Amino acid sequence: MNKLNKGDEVVVISGKDKGRRSTITKILDGKVLVQGVNTAKKHQKGNPNAGVTGGIIDKDLPIDISNVMLVNPATGKGDRVGIKVLEDGKKVRFFKSNGEIVGA
Repeated sequence: MNKLNKGDEVVVISGKDKGRRSTITKILDGKVLVQGVNTAKKHQKGNPNAGVTGGIIDKDLPIDISNVMLVNPATGKGDRVGIKVLEDGKKVRFFKSNGEIVGA
């Protein structure tokens, strides 16, 4: 079980985009793609056969998974996440600061 999943709201804790909040769009191996964070300009050549228009596009680049924290809705700040097993044997994620279950 991963501590971060696709669709989670996170806050960036280091780097040029420190303090920005957004959602995870894709999980890579040790890195995450966060919507609107760590963007770069890409000069893209057009391809009429594929229906791709040319020009300069903004592309989201991966950021290391250690540089983001899951946002705790109770406090509105980034929080550490742990994994625990419930009595019925189900694994759940929980916030370390207040013990609340993520997504509950």
